[in-house]
Amino acid sequence: MRTKTKINETPIDFPSDKELLSRLMIGIGEVSRISDVPIRQLRYWEAKGIITPVEPGATVRRYDFPTIKRILLIKELVDEGYLLDVAAIRVQKRIEAIDHAFQTLTKGAKKRKLLPNLNVA
Repeated sequence: MRTKTKINETPIDFPSDKELLSRLMIGIGEVSRISDVPIRQLRYWEAKGIITPVEPGATVRRYDFPTIKRILLIKELVDEGYLLDVAAIRVQKRIEAIDHAFQTLTKGAKKRKLLPNLNVA
């Protein structure tokens, strides 16, 4: 969904925050700086299947916004003392619960015609 803003009656089409985040892709070095997780550790997490770059097998590793959120959540739990595998499982369960709640709310809102037609799996 785009937001239209008029300046001097000329419509300007800005992408919404959700659209921008869905297109955001950041290289492994910047993700390392943002998350304070060393590049070597990010590569290890990738090798274990805990995270996946946007284009697996590409020479340049880039991550999307959902993966960056996953990295930050896993790091938080690891810093609290959880083992990496346990932290990854807890984060996955949390993400699944949030996705389920969002889908349930969205479907209910669509039925009550509170939201425009959205593609919800």
